[in-house]
Amino acid sequence: MSEFDQSRDQLFTAQRSAGDFVFDDSVASVFDDMISRSIPGYRTIISMIGVMANRHCQERSAIYDLGCSLGAASFAMAEQVSCKDYRIHAIDNSPAMISRLQDRLRSSGTPQIVAQCADIAEVEIINASVVVLNFTLQFVAKASRDALIKQVYEGLRPGGVLIISEKIEFPDPNLNDLFTELYYNFKEQMGYSKMEIAQKRTALENVLVPETLDGHRQRLSAAGFSALDVWFQCFNFASLVAVK
Repeated sequence: MSEFDQSRDQLFTAQRSAGDFVFDDSVASVFDDMISRSIPGYRTIISMIGVMANRHCQERSAIYDLGCSLGAASFAMAEQVSCKDYRIHAIDNSPAMISRLQDRLRSSGTPQIVAQCADIAEVEIINASVVVLNFTLQFVAKASRDALIKQVYEGLRPGGVLIISEKIEFPDPNLNDLFTELYYNFKEQMGYSKMEIAQKRTALENVLVPETLDGHRQRLSAAGFSALDVWFQCFNFASLVAVK
C-alpha cells in the first residue's frame, strides 16, 4: 500500500438498489483499497509499469497515463524513470479522481506529472514514448476502442511502447467459469463478502466489458504494432506490452 492509501472499501457491504458503477467521489475515496483488493497482482503490475517506462522513455518525450484514476501508474513511472526532460500526462474523465490526484501532486513533489480531466478519446497523443492504459480500455465503448488504439499508435515515437492491462474473458466457457470462480475466491480471501462481490458484479455488468486476449492482439496488430505479447496474467486479468 502506498502513502496515499485512503479508507477501506465498504461501498457494497449494505444492500443497494440497482445502478451502474460510477467513478464518483464515493469510489474515489476508497479506490486505492478497492483496486488493490480487486485485481490480483495489481501492485506488481504498477511497479513493473515503472520498470518498463524507465526502459522505454526517451528524452524530450511525453508519457501518457490514460484513465489514470488516482495516478498510481504515473507515480510509479515518475519514481523510476531516469531519462531527462519528459512529462507525464495523467488523464481521466472523472472529476473526483482528478481532484484527488491534484491534491496528491501538490504534496508529493512530482512536477513531471500533470493531471487533466478529459475524455481520453479526445486527447491528442503527441511525441509519446510510453502510453499506459491500465484497466481503462475495458470501460471504453467497444465501438470506440479501435480508434483509440490507432490514435495511440500514431502518437508514439518509433520504439515507443503501449502498456495495456485489462480484465479478460476466455473463449472456452469452462475455462472462463474456472477463472471467474478462482477470481471470486481471491476476492473473498481479500475480505469481500459474497454479497459485496455479487452487488459489485451487477453494478459493473453494463460498464466493464472485457474481451479475449486474441481480440486485444488483433486490435493492436491492426493498429500497426508489430511486436506485442502478454507480460503478466493472473486468472482473468492480464497486461500486454506493444512496441512501435
